[in-house]
Amino acid sequence: MTQAVPRVKLLIGGEFVESRSQEWRDIVNPATQEILARVPMATADEVGAAVAAAKEAFKTWKKTPIGARARIFLKYQQLIRDNMKELAALLTAEQGKTLADAEGDIFRGLEVVEHAANIGSLQLGEYAENVAGSVDTYTVMQPLGVCAGITPFNFPAMIPLWMFPMAIATGNTFVLKPSEQDPMVTMRLVELALEAGIPKGVLNVVHGGEHVVNALCDHPDIKAVSFVGSTKVGTHVYNRASLNGKRAQCMMGAKNHAIVLPDANKEQALNQLAGAAFGAAGQRCMALTVAVLVGEAQSWIPDLAAKARTLKVGAGKDNPDLGPLISRAARDRVATLIAKGVEQGAKLELDGRDVVVPGFENGNFVGPTILSGVKPGMAVYDQEIFGPVLCLMAADTLDEAIDIINANPNGNGTALFTQSGAAARRFQEDIDVGQVGINVPIPVPVPLFSFTGSRASKLGDLGPYGKQVVLFYTQTKTVTSRWFDDEASQGKVHTTISLR
Repeated sequence: MTQAVPRVKLLIGGEFVESRSQEWRDIVNPATQEILARVPMATADEVGAAVAAAKEAFKTWKKTPIGARARIFLKYQQLIRDNMKELAALLTAEQGKTLADAEGDIFRGLEVVEHAANIGSLQLGEYAENVAGSVDTYTVMQPLGVCAGITPFNFPAMIPLWMFPMAIATGNTFVLKPSEQDPMVTMRLVELALEAGIPKGVLNVVHGGEHVVNALCDHPDIKAVSFVGSTKVGTHVYNRASLNGKRAQCMMGAKNHAIVLPDANKEQALNQLAGAAFGAAGQRCMALTVAVLVGEAQSWIPDLAAKARTLKVGAGKDNPDLGPLISRAARDRVATLIAKGVEQGAKLELDGRDVVVPGFENGNFVGPTILSGVKPGMAVYDQEIFGPVLCLMAADTLDEAIDIINANPNGNGTALFTQSGAAARRFQEDIDVGQVGINVPIPVPVPLFSFTGSRASKLGDLGPYGKQVVLFYTQTKTVTSRWFDDEASQGKVHTTISLR
């Protein structure tokens, strides 16, 4: 007798409920094609019910003492730590990344949960006494109301944890829409959040595709929308949500470049470059997908290819260096782009298209791939590949390399490998990219700071987590007050707006 495939539930008003949707999709293990569960495309009524539950919960949650909110996240971070192995195994099964990388995914989200527990010092207003005669002014940072988050498949733990903890810690309620491709680890994190003490209705979850995304962008009771994903969808979300009067922040696609100067520590630079290009099978919006080799560093290509050849491809549960891509469609798209790169004149230094993993012949595997002689106008350069493909370009000088990066429309992350402080100083000043690494290949900041992608990689002024997201999820209210003694309660009429 075959075992029934589990069905992923919705979370509405503190209850995990079975969707009444007629449309369900399979969640597939990308290493084996095994169907792990089925996820519903939520109905319009279910989305409405989730928003209504969040709106009702906001009435009391917004007045919950800030210390009480903080203590929930203190407990939550401990629950995540206690369940790390289970969470990582679940993430690996549905997303494909290695167990070590899955733990890293969860840990980077955990850091934001820890930051949320510090909300008492992050959500402080300002006060000025005697701005005029007996007049004081102060500000308070008040929550907005119901907020929504739309998360991608590539970090199903980290990115939900970027969103709902900070939104809820600041006093908002939340409707989360995880990726329909791998929502199981997200749902387990949500279960732990409820166990930590998040009240009914404060956190809700709906699943779905375009129709659910549009419903969240359109719903009049949602005040802010946070998104991480592709540029196409992110632009749609930003425009639609903004036109509906909502705040929106959208972290989108990228084409991250590293510059390698010939004075760089060769071994360190090549190790970092290979790890950042091929780790997570290249399915990171911060992956280093282009290396600009300057001068003599162009002779390092054979050494880089040799390092890439040593990387082991396999099922994530076996903890290789890189696992499979998320889907057959993703694998086919990457293979097509590699072929197009060769067709358009790039040189194939290393080809990972025919990699075979014994025992996992049905997996969506692509091995490390390196193309040299890549130029703007080639599909492999102009498009975000989102696979383990590194494009190599050449430049004669640092300034020429900087010009290449600044001409690219994206601005998520960039890095420089050098031992020259002067070169590093010039690079960080002249480069027009939001997140800069100096001998750090993936410069995603810790949550004390904010994620600061720029240009075509981001829409919205304020980034996720850190100080910026506290501003995003709150409205500053300014109060100006004057108190009179009983004896001073009489005076003349003032027809001007000045305070004296």
